[in-house]
Amino acid sequence: MKLTNFKVVVMLLFLTPLMTLAQSGGQRKSDLVVVLIKKYITEKRVDQIYALGSKSYKSSISQEKLADFFEKNIYILGKIKESSLISPKKNLNRYKLEFEAENIELSFSLDQNNKLTELSFSDFVPVITKKITLVPSSNPLKSKLDKEINTLARSYIQNSNTVGLSIGILKDGKTYTYGYGSTQKKNGVLPDANTIFEIGSISKTFTAQLLAWYVSAGKISLTDPITKYLPDSVAANPELQQIKVVNLSNHTSGLVRLPENLMNKNSDAANPYKSYTKELLFSYLKSCKLASVPGEVYSYSNTGTGLLGVILERISGKTYEELVKEIITDPLKMNSTFQHLTPELAKRFAKVYNLEAKEVKAWDLDALVGAGGLRSTVNDMLIYADNNIESKNPDLAKAFELTHQVTFSKDPMVGLGWHIMKPTTDTYYWHNGGTGGSRSFIIININKKTAVVVLSNSQADTDNVGVGIIEKL
Repeated sequence: MKLTNFKVVVMLLFLTPLMTLAQSGGQRKSDLVVVLIKKYITEKRVDQIYALGSKSYKSSISQEKLADFFEKNIYILGKIKESSLISPKKNLNRYKLEFEAENIELSFSLDQNNKLTELSFSDFVPVITKKITLVPSSNPLKSKLDKEINTLARSYIQNSNTVGLSIGILKDGKTYTYGYGSTQKKNGVLPDANTIFEIGSISKTFTAQLLAWYVSAGKISLTDPITKYLPDSVAANPELQQIKVVNLSNHTSGLVRLPENLMNKNSDAANPYKSYTKELLFSYLKSCKLASVPGEVYSYSNTGTGLLGVILERISGKTYEELVKEIITDPLKMNSTFQHLTPELAKRFAKVYNLEAKEVKAWDLDALVGAGGLRSTVNDMLIYADNNIESKNPDLAKAFELTHQVTFSKDPMVGLGWHIMKPTTDTYYWHNGGTGGSRSFIIININKKTAVVVLSNSQADTDNVGVGIIEKL
């Protein structure tokens, strides 16, 4: 659910000659360049940033492409709060830019005329150290499993950029839960199986479950064109007419990762999805262009799964949260899984922290709630995992089974919402999630009837912890 994806877009700006030109002027001159770049970003003057480039840089990228990059990846981060120097690397001047939404790294090099020969923006990776003392834990360290969990959990929670961790395991019909760290910095309260976390994109599997339920009820078909469920003014866009409902759930719709009008005059860069309404989504869809032919290419899309949630709302006449409650959480007695928390539930909600362990805002989603707007606990997610393995609810069981059927068999393999791995004879269904200050991971092995849930109130990835645990079961 991140706003940016610099692992991809950084390549756009690194199309520069391999020869490193002499740099002069030292840090004072590079500091001046940073001041100018910050000023021009604030003023949205890409033409002025482009004017700082050398002939070799300008030959590698057009001003139009540079402007497109800034529009889609930089401006959406909000205002620049401050900048600071990072140690140079391979003749590159490196600076940390602190935006409202997240921090990024600016790197550039200058020629003898103080013109840019390289310019790039990438994810800022803070220096991670180890905590001096062991953080508190509820792990009793009695069984072999306890000790294996502890090793994996400590490899995560002892890092300086983490705060709290809640782990749940389903094995042999029994559940095991463990808490590490704290629900809030320095409050001394251990996360437990009832602590509420943002689960981010794991919400997409709930959206898929709702879709499967409506398919089973004959209210919608996976092969229906999505235009059947959209306003006429939106359905008129020929780009949308080849997209089927299934493509929204398995990320093959061709819709971009995030709608280009996500950030608007009402946006809060630190809570970017909050003000993105259905009206804005439909406005974008009326004239959007697809990045690929529907059904042919996997390309992760919050736009697509968010739109699927909107379609389900239009079919039912109910809100996404009402659908989740009536169809999934109430029948399964998942009493702590919601989009919006009551004041009582909010007391159990963990504060969230970015990669530098600084507290940030929890995210609220409007039109794109189906892509990542739910909050839950380890206990609730273990109930959810158990029902994915074998649900006692006949109506839901049929829908769970449908979400596990392969709908895209290339790499990666996808069902409805779930990513699927078949490394051996076993099949694993998994999904992860992330917001500006949380990470989550769930993985299920239906054959062995095992599952692992990992929830964190830090932005540091939890995938390795979850995968490491499932390998031990």
